[in-house]
Amino acid sequence: MFRPKIPTMPQPTGLATSPAIVEPTTVTPASSTTPQASPVPTVTRPAIHTTPGTVLALVGAGTAVVLVVGAVLVSMLLAVTLTATSVAVCAVVTRSLLTRR
Repeated sequence: MFRPKIPTMPQPTGLATSPAIVEPTTVTPASSTTPQASPVPTVTRPAIHTTPGTVLALVGAGTAVVLVVGAVLVSMLLAVTLTATSVAVCAVVTRSLLTRR
């Protein structure tokens, strides 16, 4: 039950056929004319041109995003620390109330 059963490949029975004989053929090139390739229309897309004003605006927007995200993360950290501190104070007060009796 716990031993793997390896399948055995059945051996061919009977006579094996001999391989077919392939005779070489000659290849004659056909006289063909190459069709004229139609010109592919090129699509011209306008390239992005950056001016000093747009670069300055992008840098300013990136700085503003970094500052806003940083302020949100710091405020979340402050909220977690205030909550942990208040829970710790409540635990100390509850412990002191329970041990006086």
